[in-house]
Amino acid sequence: MNSVPQSRITLIAIVVAVLCAGWAVYATRHAGRDAAAGMGPPGRGAGAAGGAAAGAGGRPTGGPGGAPGGGMPVPVVSQAAAEQAVARELKAIGTARANEAVEITAKSSNLVTAVRFRDGERAARGAVLVELDSAQARADLAVASAALTESESQYRRARELLPTQALSKSQFDQIESTRNANAARLDAARARLEDTVIRAPFAGRVGLRRVSVGSLVGPGTVITTLDDTNVMKIDFAVPERLLTSLRAGLSIKIDSTAYPGRRFDGRIASVDSRVDPVSRAVMVRAEVPNGDGLLKPGMFLNVELLRDQRSAIVVPEESLVPDQSRQYVFVVEGGKAVRREVHIGARRPGSVEILDGLRVGERVIVEGTVKVRDGGPVRDLARP
Repeated sequence: MNSVPQSRITLIAIVVAVLCAGWAVYATRHAGRDAAAGMGPPGRGAGAAGGAAAGAGGRPTGGPGGAPGGGMPVPVVSQAAAEQAVARELKAIGTARANEAVEITAKSSNLVTAVRFRDGERAARGAVLVELDSAQARADLAVASAALTESESQYRRARELLPTQALSKSQFDQIESTRNANAARLDAARARLEDTVIRAPFAGRVGLRRVSVGSLVGPGTVITTLDDTNVMKIDFAVPERLLTSLRAGLSIKIDSTAYPGRRFDGRIASVDSRVDPVSRAVMVRAEVPNGDGLLKPGMFLNVELLRDQRSAIVVPEESLVPDQSRQYVFVVEGGKAVRREVHIGARRPGSVEILDGLRVGERVIVEGTVKVRDGGPVRDLARP
């Protein structure tokens, strides 16, 4: 008898394997349906059904966070809703400027004979900073003083002769005019001598010295800088759409990368009268106290403008439970978690403003919101 071909044997084996696999799947699904319907092995099904019937008069007992009144209380942490000052924030980039700033220069070309300041020190108003060569100015002052002395003497003699008519009125007027001209020349000589001493026009801190003794300086030569930094001016741009919310007196907060974690408080001093037609922004100037001198002119600063300041109810952000387009919180009332719909306002890092749906002092769940259910028992770990 001829042997069965090898290909036919392989085909038969595959068909048998497919039939066995199909029967195994069918048996598994059928056994699952029987178990769900209470048709399991004797004893196990009956015990499960009896246990379910025994619980709470035939009603399901409900696990943690289940139906009201059932199960063990869920441990949670709550926090009282507090009333705090909130405001809308606008962030901008600002530049620090000194309250008063000037470059110290000379009025005329001259040689430096003395430098009376050190780099970076504070100078009082009127303090001598630099002295220039004054030899020529002193000589001019002496000549003007001598001329005035002679004119004064002639004027006194002429005034004595005028009543006796030994001197005409026109001659007296000429002598008086000469005296007045010499007095003016003396004042000019004194002013030129005064210009050889360069003084601080206001109290402030001087910068680096840029000249030495013997240097020839002129009106365009910067000797040093002088800045009054007790109060700093902060200039920053604000979009024109917020122009109506800007006014003098609004609070700002400033921080700098030079001082991590340090914040400076200030207020808006003025708003520019024009809007930039290119950037469509308006320049705002704020003033910040700087008694410790940490802020320097030209520094790059981050500005937070606080506007629409008001008092509102604030809760931690993690207490919110979003549901589609609505926001809810769980309030602890009588040892149970009660779900409450709320309307939120401004958000800040870690907290959110509640506009409606919550009262001051009510305790909201901040930890464990995913485990609780509306009306379920809770155990507040934040309260004894």
